Amino acid sequence: MELLQLQYFLAVARLEHVTEAARNLHVTQSSLSKTIQRLEEDLGVPLFDRVGRNLRLNEFGSRFLRRAERALFELEQGKQELSDLSHPEHNTLELAVTTASTLPNILREFRKKRPDIQFHVQMLTTKEMVTLLDRGEVDFCLSSPPIEGDDIECQIVFIDPILVAVPKGHRLADRSSVSLIELRDEWFVGVKSGYGTRDLIDSVCQSVGFTPKYVYEGDEPARLITLVEAEIGLAFIPSTARNSREDIKYLQIENHELVREIALIWHKSRYISQAALEFREVVVEYFGSLSRGI
Repeated sequence: MELLQLQYFLAVARLEHVTEAARNLHVTQSSLSKTIQRLEEDLGVPLFDRVGRNLRLNEFGSRFLRRAERALFELEQGKQELSDLSHPEHNTLELAVTTASTLPNILREFRKKRPDIQFHVQMLTTKEMVTLLDRGEVDFCLSSPPIEGDDIECQIVFIDPILVAVPKGHRLADRSSVSLIELRDEWFVGVKSGYGTRDLIDSVCQSVGFTPKYVYEGDEPARLITLVEAEIGLAFIPSTARNSREDIKYLQIENHELVREIALIWHKSRYISQAALEFREVVVEYFGSLSRGI
């Protein structure tokens, strides 16, 4: 069994389509098909069911996929560890977030400590984040809600109250707080389902008897305040994402403790470089200072 066979198998297993896998691997379809066929011959079982031009992992393939991912995961961790030891100044932190509002301040503080370290950040849904964690493709995730799993470490770093943003001319703008049930007939702007805060808000609202009506759903939380300011709709905004503007009023929510937990998450088996450890310290210190200021 060859390493190349495992790499090709993972690509096909994840896409279940030879043409797309070949394109991503920059090889011909015939070469890819022959490599998968040799792997199946070595193992003595078929790994896929052929359905036209598509492939579907069968039970043999599904079981082997977990082992193959684990093997390649360990090899990748070894590669990263050696790179960190031999060239610590060339490290790049791989980060993923479901909540980006606090990230600029965190990265600013980290860059003061380690200006030599680069970072790459992805904004993801919770489901996408779990996939990257399982594959060991990110150093840390900053997520709300927290993510649980056998191979996942999860550290709650902040309890973030959620507020309601209303435009200056709204009927509630002279209030400092509002009950959820008073919002049942309002229109909202928000992020799409799948983002932790959105799912949390919808669940809590449904528990008091209504489902929020969204006139806008997007992938950019930072845009919501602009839409509120334009009187398109109200928005549920975490306190850490609050943007002070004259034409926006933020109301506390009465009778319900509507808060989100922000967690720092990493894979238990992923190699953690010295730079990544320092990043974790910056995150904990930053949210600690926020907590003391509330």
